[in-house]
Amino acid sequence: MGRILRARDVEAAIRGGSVFACGGGGWVDHGRMLGTAAINAGEPELVGLDEIADDAIIATAAAIGAPASTTDWQMLGVDYVNAVRLVQKELGAPIYGLMIGQNGKSSTLNAWLPGAILGTKVVDAVGDIRAHPTGDMGSIGMAASPETMIQAVVGGNRAKGAYMEVVAKGATARISPVLRKASDMSGGFIASCRNPLPARYVRANAAAGGISRALALGEAILEAEARGRPAVIDAICKALTGSIIGQGTVTRKNVRYTGEAFDIGTMTVGTGARALTLHVMNEYMAVDDADGVRVATFPDVITTLDTAGNPLSVGEIEPGREILVLHVSKNDIPLSSSVKDPSVYPVVEEALGIDLQSYALS
Repeated sequence: MGRILRARDVEAAIRGGSVFACGGGGWVDHGRMLGTAAINAGEPELVGLDEIADDAIIATAAAIGAPASTTDWQMLGVDYVNAVRLVQKELGAPIYGLMIGQNGKSSTLNAWLPGAILGTKVVDAVGDIRAHPTGDMGSIGMAASPETMIQAVVGGNRAKGAYMEVVAKGATARISPVLRKASDMSGGFIASCRNPLPARYVRANAAAGGISRALALGEAILEAEARGRPAVIDAICKALTGSIIGQGTVTRKNVRYTGEAFDIGTMTVGTGARALTLHVMNEYMAVDDADGVRVATFPDVITTLDTAGNPLSVGEIEPGREILVLHVSKNDIPLSSSVKDPSVYPVVEEALGIDLQSYALS
């Protein structure tokens, strides 16, 4: 049976989602706003894929843009609701529930407010359990499909006249760059609803249980916080079967915002033989050691923590700050068909100038 999401779940979703954010995945304040608004507006209900009829329509609720706080974005809770309304209107049929494209500081909660206001279920499934830079990476296998999909984005900086509503129809890979450009023009971050698909397809292609995993991780973190810093870090590693692969001062950060609404670059942690280089495209996509040997690669979970165990986004980190690097192998997390799709990697590999496929698809 489904469960009604409550106030305690908001904080758990933020804590757990922040670890899966992998340096991106939105903002804590935005996530708390979405969750608090949802539980005050109604009773969002989390349901498992096995509870849903095969032909029920499930769409993806997601935010599109660069999460490093380098732009003048504005996205309100109602933007997520209106994006769902636009897709429903174009579809001409009701949307039963919303999954999310990825976990994150706010993205774990992207489906909650539409659920409270429109009655759509919060589906316990994700396009990717960790955050990633492109919509295709959370499109549950639709990136290479020629099938026409409906996608909508809503939001933008009202004070600067950048608010917009865009509905696009076409093959997912063709539409994704259009929506990302809309995000850039709106101020760098925008709400979306996309790819309405039958539950039978979602069940076969999404990472099932992705939201409940974030909630469980968050509960473990909340329980450990009263016992102090080592307990929090230990709780994260235990819950995820993860490990700290590096700790040190950030000695270099070279990350830039692009017109495609990406934050791209590298960050170096530590010095000498123990130095690590983190490759960033909105999120951490790979880690190399001081000799250039790869030690972690997407879709592994790669997260930076402060010394108290709090997950840090790329935008929060500056040279001189001491951080820890958490790694969780892809073998210890559920993987969707999105991250097994060779077509989603070339655009990221070209932007970063590194190989991802040989590991991700092995």
